[in-house]
Amino acid sequence: MVANPGIASSSHTTGRPPGAAPSARRRRVVDISVYVVLDPTASGGRPLVEIARAAVAGGASILQYRDKHAATGTMVATTRALMAALAGSGVPLVVNDRVDVALASGADGVHVGQDDMTVADARRLLGPDAIIGLSLNAVGEADAADLDALDYVVGQCAFATASKADAPPPIGVAGIAKIATAIRRRDSSMPVGAISGITAANAASVISAGIDGVAVISAVGAAPDPAAATRALRRAVDAARTRKTAP
Repeated sequence: MVANPGIASSSHTTGRPPGAAPSARRRRVVDISVYVVLDPTASGGRPLVEIARAAVAGGASILQYRDKHAATGTMVATTRALMAALAGSGVPLVVNDRVDVALASGADGVHVGQDDMTVADARRLLGPDAIIGLSLNAVGEADAADLDALDYVVGQCAFATASKADAPPPIGVAGIAKIATAIRRRDSSMPVGAISGITAANAASVISAGIDGVAVISAVGAAPDPAAATRALRRAVDAARTRKTAP
């Protein structure tokens, strides 16, 4: 939950200006290897709690609840139900965009985009222990991101997707890799993920390009067997990492 003090220290190279005071916050260690976004428009009509449990059983490392249409009260109730379902699993839940919902429900944190509340404001409201992630569309946004206030970032539009109606054209794995390089020039330990059109069939290409994790929506939520779909993603990610580290 937001108030959970479960954080770990992080010694990392940041992109602060020379002479700037170091951040007092210790970054929350977040595993974004298999990041499943729970969205009722990509759930096949099934309850999100059911998909959440299946995703965790299949090896998801973090979940996000996203709903662009529900009323605030409904989102708070859904987030609380998801948190209850995940209790004891060790898998965190963040809320897309809605800092107010994350606060009211006791979620582990929030994921914001470029047009949402600023990262600095979200951090001030949620406190030092919450997980905060940020979507990035271009290298310029990576250069401007408030990394001291963040726990991870996700590069958008790796491939074409039907899960987001207003998604810009895909930038490909190479485009995401450029975003990752820009981030790591400033902070070598910041986890960088990728989203949009990722499946078990192309997840390995993302990891092989130096990305830390894959985020999916319909690849799990709309799958006939969400647990099996998550398991396939997990296998693809783990196998790609093994190949990268093999002598």
